[in-house]
Amino acid sequence: MQAERKFGETVVVPDGGASSVACLRALGEHGIRTIGISESEQAPALASKYCTERRIVPDPKEDRAGFRDELLDLAARADVRAIAPMREVDVFTLARYRSDFTDHLLPTWPDLETLREIHDRTRLVEIAADAGVATPETYLLGDVDDWERQQVVKPRFALLAEEYNETMPPDRLGSPGSAELLQPGVEPDREQLRNQMGHEPIVQEYVPGSEYALWALYDDGEAVATCGKHQLRAYKYSGGTSIARETTSIPALERAGRAVLDALEYDGPASVQFVRDERTGEFTLLEVNPRFWLSLSCPVVAGLDFPQLFWQLAGGETVNSVPSYEDGVATHLLRGEAVHLHSVLRDEFPLVDPPPFTEALREVAVSVYEEPNFDYLSLTDPGPFLRDAKSVVPLLE
Repeated sequence: MQAERKFGETVVVPDGGASSVACLRALGEHGIRTIGISESEQAPALASKYCTERRIVPDPKEDRAGFRDELLDLAARADVRAIAPMREVDVFTLARYRSDFTDHLLPTWPDLETLREIHDRTRLVEIAADAGVATPETYLLGDVDDWERQQVVKPRFALLAEEYNETMPPDRLGSPGSAELLQPGVEPDREQLRNQMGHEPIVQEYVPGSEYALWALYDDGEAVATCGKHQLRAYKYSGGTSIARETTSIPALERAGRAVLDALEYDGPASVQFVRDERTGEFTLLEVNPRFWLSLSCPVVAGLDFPQLFWQLAGGETVNSVPSYEDGVATHLLRGEAVHLHSVLRDEFPLVDPPPFTEALREVAVSVYEEPNFDYLSLTDPGPFLRDAKSVVPLLE
């Protein structure tokens, strides 16, 4: 740490959806100034009363240089202490131009080499396996000739950038899409998948089980704080992005998550995603999100304030004491619960059968009643929920 450096008090929080709202609220409740930034004036995070200042910035998917320059301009301000990495484009920009940003800020994010190892899922699997963590069998799409097995296809890279994929325009960053379950015995259209994901995807063995994660904050390769997550429900009944989750403490999950981040000599916030193999109980790696996670509200409600710890590290402070968190605390994305029920009622996926609708409806109702903690909805800070609801209404018309 650079003891002679003077640190500001303000944190820049890019709009990453519900996670940004949770970050703004957590910091604001400590009296910490924030600057909310987004490509859209309608971003729910900008409607939070804890968003002290607002700025509209270029969309990094269309103008990555313009986005970089806006972040650098903010980083150079005397009052700014940190830029919170909320999205893949945020952490990539910080890592890619690390030397420019560290002229103004202490690094609370991984370097580009580490980020490349995380974003390239073929390399990440190798690193995790070497660290003794269970991983799924993984192949490039073009190398697969057995389509009888239970498998999933997903992007090789978590972000599309010229530094990873030469076919990507140098002035843009892109999203490669999400994973898809494959029907055993049916060979997929490989070219369609390549075009859809913007590069050569990977195929992994399908591991049945529930999804878990280790949320963590690291400082120069050392764990500062960790919290276990058990996913209760996702947008789709087959799994994926969490819309309901609860805190948990499982030693094996802790060991597996730390082993991956230790091997990466990680720096900053991260979420290490696993599936707990229902056949063996083993935690098998899915991916690493090198940023604050979408369900950031959950550990904060449970008593572990990751944004406040991040703020301390960004100011060169040593975190000597980390509060414990309560197990079994759940938070929800309300509109996500509605989407989940719609998926149970309407969707069909290979490999995974939907639960009975009445059972799914009861599960959601009981969960929301017993744990009324929400990503957007807050009686003391209603702006983000109202703006998010307003954005959903046109989709229902």
